[in-house]
Amino acid sequence: MDDSLFYKIALTQIEGIGSVLAKNLVSYCGGVEAVFEQKKLFLSKIPGVGKVLADEIKKKYVFENAERILKSIRKNGTKVLFYLDDDYPSRLKHLPDAPVLLYYEGTAVFNNQRTLGVVGTRNASHTGKMVCEQLVSQLKDYNVTIISGLAFGIDSAAHRTAIKNDMPNIAVMGSGIDITYPGQHEKLRKEIVKNGDVITEFAPGTAPDRGHFPMRNRIIAGLSDALLVVESDRRGGSMITAQLAFDYNKDVFAIPGRVTDRYSRGTNFLIKKNIAQLVESIEDITLNMNWDKVNEKTFVQMQMFADINPEEQKIIDLLRQAGKDNMSIDELHYASGFTMGELAAIVLNLELKGAIESLPGARYTLA
Repeated sequence: MDDSLFYKIALTQIEGIGSVLAKNLVSYCGGVEAVFEQKKLFLSKIPGVGKVLADEIKKKYVFENAERILKSIRKNGTKVLFYLDDDYPSRLKHLPDAPVLLYYEGTAVFNNQRTLGVVGTRNASHTGKMVCEQLVSQLKDYNVTIISGLAFGIDSAAHRTAIKNDMPNIAVMGSGIDITYPGQHEKLRKEIVKNGDVITEFAPGTAPDRGHFPMRNRIIAGLSDALLVVESDRRGGSMITAQLAFDYNKDVFAIPGRVTDRYSRGTNFLIKKNIAQLVESIEDITLNMNWDKVNEKTFVQMQMFADINPEEQKIIDLLRQAGKDNMSIDELHYASGFTMGELAAIVLNLELKGAIESLPGARYTLA
């Protein structure tokens, strides 16, 4: 048995303990396995835990569930990412409510250079789908990875358009990795993983419960450099995702519509409240995001810098992934895992080598 993975899974199976508290437990105890080795008295004194949750950690069902899940992922070849892993999605690492564990199937494109979340109603109009397809297809030359939720309507239009244009895309699910929801999208899911990922925080066997989708939406918002809302009523998952993206300081965009149309109420509201920027053409997104069309020569030049060590390469890779092509020193700190002292030395060396440039406000970009 892989003890390390076993305990990571067990951590997510403790009833009453979510992502924030689970990370707090690991921090106070000094490791994942240590959480289960500590005495109840110690655990109960950790902020947010108390006696009831300390008792819950010691219950038999936690390990029984973890053993069942571990068997399932081994059988199906499911890949797992822990929040402290180097290849855990860099855009989620600094978010306090990011999932402790992510289960995924595919080619690991979640750390690609640029990402755009595309969401909207399941009851999409013909016009809504057409606009979604046009905008997504026009992003092909910008090296953008599309993210959505595998639902009917706008979600599936975004996924299918990305596939048609050979663009990587990510489907974030509100169920276990072994359950496709809706079931009619099983074929679509298989197409996505050929050049993208299907990803979820829910353990294998978890049904698509209604309460799971708001949780799913925060992953869509967190993975996206920007979010596009195509059609939405005033209430619903798309509006939740838009608010989450706004709270995460992501750029939010929305397609306006007629005031008499039900599924324009949400997008018009987002624009009116200055939560989202109005989109009439793809340039409204690319100019705001400072996304230029892909210039392969740029990437070739980056490979020509001499004496780039692994630590420096990590910073270069992070800057390539930045949605606006630059990152602050704090963002690099969170995403890289380096101490501020280590990071300062690495950044200085990269500047001296001509690989990166400093910008006002302690921000950095590729040279």
